[in-house]
Amino acid sequence: MNSTQPLLVGISGGSGSGKTTFARMLNQFLNQKLGEGTSAILAQDHYYIDQSAKFRGDGDPAVNFDHPSAIEFSLLAKHLEQLKIGKAIEVPIYDFVTHTRKRESTPFIPRPIIIVDGMLLLSQALIRPWLDHGIFVDAPEEIRYSRRLKRDVVERGRTPEGVEKQFKAQVKPMHDQFIEPSIEFASQVVSGVHPFEPIIEAFPFLPNRR
Repeated sequence: MNSTQPLLVGISGGSGSGKTTFARMLNQFLNQKLGEGTSAILAQDHYYIDQSAKFRGDGDPAVNFDHPSAIEFSLLAKHLEQLKIGKAIEVPIYDFVTHTRKRESTPFIPRPIIIVDGMLLLSQALIRPWLDHGIFVDAPEEIRYSRRLKRDVVERGRTPEGVEKQFKAQVKPMHDQFIEPSIEFASQVVSGVHPFEPIIEAFPFLPNRR
């Protein structure tokens, strides 16, 4: 890797697999070990397209938030390209309650290591070339469902019924069609049910920085 270019690490896996927790723990570890400001997280979730005009209610089958078409991957790919050459980007802000993309954006400054967090990352040919490493966090379906249920009800104001309906109609089919097969593009597969600390501390790609 060119030392002047950021190292881009993609963290993928099914919804509720633990990938976001893994990404946050890796980010914290890198900043503690290599110095504050070494690492930052860029989330795929920011790149959802505005679905407010079509959305009719919780669990609405007309809107599939787990299909790749729900994400503006062309913009994410453009942003990864810009980050790779050291340019700052303006990250979209998506509101999960109203399903709108706000007019405002958030500046994102390149760091030596950029962790890209998103369940569909490795399934996308537009995204994979920009990732120096692809990590897939794997977990059984029942665990992924229970975690998603808790998150969506507590953090996103959804109903348990809506979460269950969406999981059966969209989340599971999209996982089986797009996410699970993308494990073949991962440079490392991590268990989402075992402690992450030993895995993070032993990661072979961490740069030797002081």
